[in-house]
Amino acid sequence: MSSNGRKKKASSKFPGTVEKVIKPHPHSGEPEKAQIAVEGADHLYREIRVPNKLTDDEGRPVKLKEGTEVEVKIESEDGVASSTSEN
Repeated sequence: MSSNGRKKKASSKFPGTVEKVIKPHPHSGEPEKAQIAVEGADHLYREIRVPNKLTDDEGRPVKLKEGTEVEVKIESEDGVASSTSEN
């Protein structure tokens, strides 16, 4: 548990790069997407596509640009992850 009494979530971070920004087909209702290449992922699974809708530290909407370096964080819910010694 952390010092404030809450359990810490298990997490891992991976560096990535925005490879391209994908504009939606007109009138599709789909959001613009950012395709991110995740370093350290298996070759066939290294690209992920996420909605290109973020907020900055002041709550203003921002978008990713091609070439932007990002950090991809994987985080588990409390109690869902097992320790590596249990495998």
